Amino acid sequence: MMKFSLIPLLFFALSACSQVSDSEKSEKKVVKNLDSLQTAYFAAGCFWCVEAIFESIEGVEEVESGYSGGTEKNPSYELVCSGKTKHAETVKIYYDSSKVSYNILLEAFFGSHDASTLNQQGPDFGVQYRSIVFYENAKEKDYTEKYIQKLLKDKVFPKITTEVVPLVKFYPAEIYHQNYEETHPDNPYVKSVSRPRLNRFKEKYGQLLKNN
Repeated sequence: MMKFSLIPLLFFALSACSQVSDSEKSEKKVVKNLDSLQTAYFAAGCFWCVEAIFESIEGVEEVESGYSGGTEKNPSYELVCSGKTKHAETVKIYYDSSKVSYNILLEAFFGSHDASTLNQQGPDFGVQYRSIVFYENAKEKDYTEKYIQKLLKDKVFPKITTEVVPLVKFYPAEIYHQNYEETHPDNPYVKSVSRPRLNRFKEKYGQLLKNN
């Protein structure tokens, strides 16, 4: 990812964007039939991290990385990383509602990132890394707003910067970003940032995980 850090050399070493090779960009995507599933859309920092977290949850059949919340049509990764499009790195979650509910996904969303930081998750800074719930209907909006109030009441976060906005358009990211953490375990950013974040989630929410 394109990032901003007070320690430039360390930041460069962890930068995901600088670690993407031409061979990785040529990878092909496997298409699944997902028509019978429900969908949910969240943004919570680097989509490599968020995708891996939700794919570990029982009942989630597929997660697609992409962009949403901005103004540019058909944005590229490089353009989104510039912050000029106002898009956030977003995931589209395909889930079986008979196995996992939207409320559980919402709990996993807030439990897997810091919803109190504005335009930042870990070493990643910029509007493209902001926290957002994109709702598709009034019920999802209501669930989200009530859950945020509960988190604030329970003082889970000192404040919550998460945007709660209607989904307008989701743009799938380039093919090489899909399932990135799983297929590129040796990437420096994956090893230093993404994998530890996934492991923290697994330790906290073991009851939600797939058997494998």
